[in-house]
Amino acid sequence: MSRVLITGCSSGIGRATAIELARRGHEVIATARRPDSILDLDAVEHLALDVTDEQSINDAILVAGPIDTLVNNAGIGLSGPIEMVPLVDVQQMFDVNLYGPIRTMQALVPRMRQHGGGVVVNVSSIAGRVAGPLTGYYSATKRALEAISEALHYEVGHFGIRVVLIEPGLVDDTHFHTRTHHHGDDVGPYDELRRQWEAAEHNLIPGSGPTPATEVAAAIADAVEDPATPFRVPVGDDAKLIAAARTVLDDASFEEDLRVDLGVSW
Repeated sequence: MSRVLITGCSSGIGRATAIELARRGHEVIATARRPDSILDLDAVEHLALDVTDEQSINDAILVAGPIDTLVNNAGIGLSGPIEMVPLVDVQQMFDVNLYGPIRTMQALVPRMRQHGGGVVVNVSSIAGRVAGPLTGYYSATKRALEAISEALHYEVGHFGIRVVLIEPGLVDDTHFHTRTHHHGDDVGPYDELRRQWEAAEHNLIPGSGPTPATEVAAAIADAVEDPATPFRVPVGDDAKLIAAARTVLDDASFEEDLRVDLGVSW
């Protein structure tokens, strides 16, 4: 069993992952910006950790002690047309979704290397492979995280450190969606695109619905435990379908199939 530090445990995937790993017998260090929100979790430590604050990360690691596995889960959402999203909001999301994981990796990977191994699990998104309309900036943070993760995979495999990307599709996480900042909802000229795209979410795999956070948590726990886990792990029927299609189709064919499957005419 390993000692696992998880960021963003207050809700959604992070909370479900803490529960799943503890259930499997791992020592969980649960972290969140507000530790009072995670005190009910079965964890060996409940620590304050803000991924945008290097000192906060270092303080948490000092208390946590040796860490075998890092799960970078903390993240925020943002939607809106490229031309309408304030740059300050884009910068904030990059600070959490990209620079946050970089900060925790820079703090913990040297320790893993010195101890002869470890696991880094970065929670990305299928949006890190395929950018849809109105979520371009969110996709950009995840695609950048995928690039960093891929480079890290090549750099630290030699030292016995595994790197895994988890790529969920649409996740049943009400809290994440309520915290997502939306821009341009009440003004044109993208009203019809938004209407079509919101309806399209239910057309990709009819009847399947969003993937439960518990399913993503199980995939993360499997990645922690199984050395044979591939570098990229899509989670959810929608993510698996999109990943497979993007692998075999060129850009034009992929777009054409996506428009037909989703019923998008924009």
